[in-house]
Amino acid sequence: MKPATMEDWFAINNAFIRYATSLDHGDVDAVVDCFTADASLESPVLGKFEGHDGIREFAAKTARLLEEDVQFRHVVSNLVAEVEGDRAHARCYLLDFRTRAGKTHLLSPGEYDCDLVKVDGQWRFTRRVVMMDQAFGVADL
Repeated sequence: MKPATMEDWFAINNAFIRYATSLDHGDVDAVVDCFTADASLESPVLGKFEGHDGIREFAAKTARLLEEDVQFRHVVSNLVAEVEGDRAHARCYLLDFRTRAGKTHLLSPGEYDCDLVKVDGQWRFTRRVVMMDQAFGVADL
């Protein structure tokens, strides 16, 4: 793979941002739309999810927390992307903040490690692995 062109880098970065903001706003359908139908997502807190049904289950768990007056802010940075044709591999840093009862807490810094494919001109995730620098559990959410 080669370093992404500026055009591909911005489009892949936009896929990361679209995912993070959709998750933070509880927009389950928009989160699912960031992935291919056969995608996988691995979370050290919530487990492994497969396909659109699994991704929907993952996003719905986060959306339910929003109903309990919890707000998440997933902040991504330092994106590195490599592309070969319509396939890409990208990594970025992640800061995951949770606000509950007016108090904000950094859950843990970490990284996203992802494979993507371009479908109808839009980059979508085929594999997303979340790696956190320190462990935390569902009770911390």
